Amino acid sequence: MTRTQKGFMRADIALLSLIILITTTGCIYMQLPQFGKKPTGQRLERIKQSPNFRDGRFQNLSPTTTVSEGYSYAGVMYDYLFGKKQDVKPDHTIPVVKTDLQNLPAEDVLVWFGHSSYLLQVDSKKILVDPVLSGYASPVSWTTKAFDGTDVYKLEDLPAVDILLITHDHYDHLDYETMKGLKDKVGMVICGLGVGAHLEHWGFPANRIIEKDWWETVAISGNMNIHLTPARHFSGRGLKRDQTLWTSFVVETASRKIFLGGDSGYDSHFETIGKKFGGFDLAILENGQYNVAWHQIHTLPEELVQAAQDLNAKRILPVHSGKFDLGGHPWYEPLEMAFKYAAEANLPLATPMIGELVLLNDSSQVFTPWWQGIK
Repeated sequence: MTRTQKGFMRADIALLSLIILITTTGCIYMQLPQFGKKPTGQRLERIKQSPNFRDGRFQNLSPTTTVSEGYSYAGVMYDYLFGKKQDVKPDHTIPVVKTDLQNLPAEDVLVWFGHSSYLLQVDSKKILVDPVLSGYASPVSWTTKAFDGTDVYKLEDLPAVDILLITHDHYDHLDYETMKGLKDKVGMVICGLGVGAHLEHWGFPANRIIEKDWWETVAISGNMNIHLTPARHFSGRGLKRDQTLWTSFVVETASRKIFLGGDSGYDSHFETIGKKFGGFDLAILENGQYNVAWHQIHTLPEELVQAAQDLNAKRILPVHSGKFDLGGHPWYEPLEMAFKYAAEANLPLATPMIGELVLLNDSSQVFTPWWQGIK
């Protein structure tokens, strides 16, 4: 063997060793608990029976691509990492209200914690939705950090929770650190098929986890029902996507119907849900972290009012903004656009500061445009 051949062989061995090292390190890293657990056993068999699970993955009702036509994954990633952005984070601390969650008034109220996390008190039941209270929306603490001032609510601020609702398993909706601290404060968890695998892996008792498919219902007590309804999105915490179901929810009581949209691109399911339930007193809809490059899986600002009208909603509360930068747009833009489009449609809009009480019995409650003047 010549010296050149030996040199090539050493280079090949070094490259192969590097590939093996990177692959092994990646596999070990992906076993860390924050990545959760894939559905197996009886849970997986239940998933396979779902009409929404086909070809080895959950599917949307309409054909859906994560990246829109004319864009590429590489281009989207490059733009996210290196593209020119403006005002994606506020220069000043965002104003908040620190409400005593342990002593809420004896009426139906909502407290928003920023992004898609909020606490509902309805018919004396406390319902916590997609809580992310760790200060970041990522598997690691040094990325996707909360805006200054927005991370004021901690686990210890929360009261005992009757029901925890999880719309899907993305990091900005299902947070490992928050879940670890919540498992002893929650009466029951309701989520889409497969999501319970993560929760069991993190210590939640299996008998407190209820996993359902779209159009299935959980009867709570008295006159309250929680329905799982479609959304247009995707799921996954690791390399393999769409192994758990993403969902929206309807909270229905004798006197009130609330739509909890989760993450969803605009589609005909809003109209279908609106017709099935005969309209809503309040629609909590995603409005933020959008991009035309992935518009099929996130609602664009100009689609927000149309979704609410399809739902026949009397009032909108926009979420999925105000705490994290995930979409690369100006941080205040979702609220400013919601404010504009709702006014044009004469549709009541609730835009509370983080922590400000939203009175569910008062659709005329006025909120200040608190984001204006903050850059």
